[in-house]
Amino acid sequence: MDNTTTVKAVFFDIDGTLISFKTKTIPDSTMRALERLREKGIKVFIATGRSINAISHIQHLDFDGYITFNGGCCVARDKSVLFRQTLDPLDIQQLLNYTRHRPLSFSLMYEDCHFVNEATPEIVNMYAYLNLPVPPLVDRNNPDTANILQANILLNPEDELDFMNNVMPNSIATRWAPHSADINPKGISKRVGVEVFCQHFGFHISETMSFGDGGNDIEMLKCTGIGIAMGNATDDVKAIADYVTDDIDNDGIWKALMYFNI
Repeated sequence: MDNTTTVKAVFFDIDGTLISFKTKTIPDSTMRALERLREKGIKVFIATGRSINAISHIQHLDFDGYITFNGGCCVARDKSVLFRQTLDPLDIQQLLNYTRHRPLSFSLMYEDCHFVNEATPEIVNMYAYLNLPVPPLVDRNNPDTANILQANILLNPEDELDFMNNVMPNSIATRWAPHSADINPKGISKRVGVEVFCQHFGFHISETMSFGDGGNDIEMLKCTGIGIAMGNATDDVKAIADYVTDDIDNDGIWKALMYFNI
């Protein structure tokens, strides 16, 4: 990859990319990198599986836009929604039916709130891992199945294909942790969000760069002009990246931008 490529926009995953799982903070070198990008007139975007309400801890950094729910909802700086795609209500109903008599923890994510089916130790640990409070329980008797933008299931990788084919066939699963998968509508990924913002601001996708570390970042890293995997990324992410930088806790973002003369 040519390290003199012109870059007009950079997209950042949050957990494990901007924010360290170890320290729960953004490294100082990454803060400097964001400032340097803005000084050069390069736009900076968030690309996350979180909702817009679950990223209040970084919104003070004044990003130019937010890809949330892995591309399912794209939000401009002024909080206007540029794109929104909900999960198939039939898939949600089948998930609810499936889990009436089977042990499977999940969460349902709306634009402004989350719900879980039960507060199991696994669910509690997952939300603690994300530094978020455990959501309330879903109302199984009167669920709003029409406005869910994303689900998350705690399911082993070897059970994922069978589950998706039989329970949620109109959706796709991507993993950001070994035993947790994000569920989004088929065709939705962070790539969709990148394309939305390219069209909105008028730059070409070849003029973009992205950083990520998990399975839900793969489509984004593959589509941007330069896709960079963090040193702490999973092997499947590193395999498709244009460049693998250092770990988040070892100035990975700063070092990559230096390598590409940005």
